[in-house]
Amino acid sequence: MLNEEICKLRDRLNKSIENGEDYSITYKLSIELDELIAQYYRKLQDSKKELVMKNL
Repeated sequence: MLNEEICKLRDRLNKSIENGEDYSITYKLSIELDELIAQYYRKLQDSKKELVMKNL
């Protein structure tokens, strides 16, 4: 699910750049995308920690 959100937002960001939209819109989308990617990696890290704990 988070992967899908990242892909959709990345597409919106790319279209914003391609269409020459106002910089503030492109910047906002970029920040949102960065936040989603950070969430993705946090969840991935948490999942790995849980897996390690289960194997102890």
